[in-house]
Amino acid sequence: MTTLTATPLAPLLARLFEEANAATSPAMAQYSSEEQARLLGSKTEYLDFYGSLKDLWLAVSPQTGTLLYMLARSTGARIIVEFGTSFGISTLYLAAALRDNGGGRLITTEFEPSKVTRAKANLTEGGLIDLVEVREGDALETLAADLPDRIDLLLLDGAKALYPEILNLVESRLRPGALVIADNADFSPEYLERVRSPAGGYMSTPFGDDVELSMRLG
Repeated sequence: MTTLTATPLAPLLARLFEEANAATSPAMAQYSSEEQARLLGSKTEYLDFYGSLKDLWLAVSPQTGTLLYMLARSTGARIIVEFGTSFGISTLYLAAALRDNGGGRLITTEFEPSKVTRAKANLTEGGLIDLVEVREGDALETLAADLPDRIDLLLLDGAKALYPEILNLVESRLRPGALVIADNADFSPEYLERVRSPAGGYMSTPFGDDVELSMRLG
């Protein structure tokens, strides 16, 4: 039995995924597929775009969540940074791994206040809030200071166009062998070019349909 498969977390995650799957956003109808693609790639309009979709959970899949837990457990991660809390589903998986690794610290960031409130409630219900620091605001500001000296794992799951900028903020703290997991990285060609470049300092490969898994080289 693990924290992930035991009460209270297992039934909580099951309920949250049901809510996530049922969630809709009237604002989505205002964007054509072409406009959505443009906004996903914008480095200047992300706050307005994602703010308009605040009712959508934008959660990782159960399979990706399990992958996050397994990667954090298998590497013995103790310090984790997450870009894009949303309602806290991915945060729950990562915090569960920290609990089962013997403890640690997870710094996560979210700009939408309503999502911060709900994420904290979910983490409290899951019995994991003591491991998590939720920073409210634009990640370009919240992750620009007061980071731990040594980071074991970075999850990128916020505004896709900002993946390179967030990596810039965190990179000097990533230990050799640290993992960087980027969800829906196909929407950030600039990021993929960087982590896949032989001179970029990473070993990187697509994992599944929508995840780019990278390892920081020493």
